[in-house]
Amino acid sequence: MSQPFRKRAFHRLPFYLALVSLIITGTWVDRSTAQQPQSDDVIRVNSDLVLVNITVTDDNGRPVSNLQQSDFNISEDSRPQTISFFGSQSTPFAAIILLDASGSMENRMSLARSAAIRFVEGLRPEDAVAVFQFDSKIRKVQDFSASSDLSSRVFDAQANGMTVLYDAIVQAARDLAVRPERRKAIIVLSDGEDTKSDATQGKALNAALAVDAAIYSVDMTQDGTGTSRNQRLGMILRELSEKTGGIYVGTGGGPALREACKKIVQELSEQYTIGYQPTNQSLDGRWRTISVQSKKANLKIRARKGYRAAKSS
Repeated sequence: MSQPFRKRAFHRLPFYLALVSLIITGTWVDRSTAQQPQSDDVIRVNSDLVLVNITVTDDNGRPVSNLQQSDFNISEDSRPQTISFFGSQSTPFAAIILLDASGSMENRMSLARSAAIRFVEGLRPEDAVAVFQFDSKIRKVQDFSASSDLSSRVFDAQANGMTVLYDAIVQAARDLAVRPERRKAIIVLSDGEDTKSDATQGKALNAALAVDAAIYSVDMTQDGTGTSRNQRLGMILRELSEKTGGIYVGTGGGPALREACKKIVQELSEQYTIGYQPTNQSLDGRWRTISVQSKKANLKIRARKGYRAAKSS
């Protein structure tokens, strides 16, 4: 499906897409002139319709197809919600690969590039992926495209500088916010160590949740040492993935890494999408917990854990 066609389709289906409005404060500028965010959450959801992308697998980890709306229940803060939109068809996705090129990645850059290559090799013509590199600054090295080849600029990067991982996630969320695709993901290839961001881990998490972007993290610290530092950094990446409905990949490379990247592409194109209008319409800025259950037995469901409501000014 061509990009123009996707854009036309988006404008014809405002019911479940255009109702999600994102209030984004400020503009992204070069790090040398960047200012501290003015609100605790850089991106907030102000929506009459909450969209939740859901991955359903069986006991063997294989995607489950042909489920219907009646097979799901969804609740917010333990209160049952009425499903007003349901989608199960194969659909395009938009993703941003965040490639850590900071000094701590000096011995892992080749592995990170390999993971990025494996991901783009699995793209379909209708998908769109952009690539960012980050160290002390954030650089877009490849704009959204369905190309199965990485830009030569990805291979020119040398590991150096500090790490703005959380700022990079916020930037990725900003760019995904304007994309028409319902499926969105942020692929983090990093050791998880942030040393310079203005944003906190919580702000990065809220930014991804606000645009319903699942974070898929490939842990570059997995070198077999199992040090306490590696475990701590791995926990950061795992938490970002689990709370947004993504996958944490704790492998250093080889066949396991190739299979993990293949699995990410596959599930992004085979998810279910549920939309509901929250019974709680308060603009209180509070965290709302989302829980999705299947009425069928022996199915595993993965989805984002919640979202932060808009706050009245």
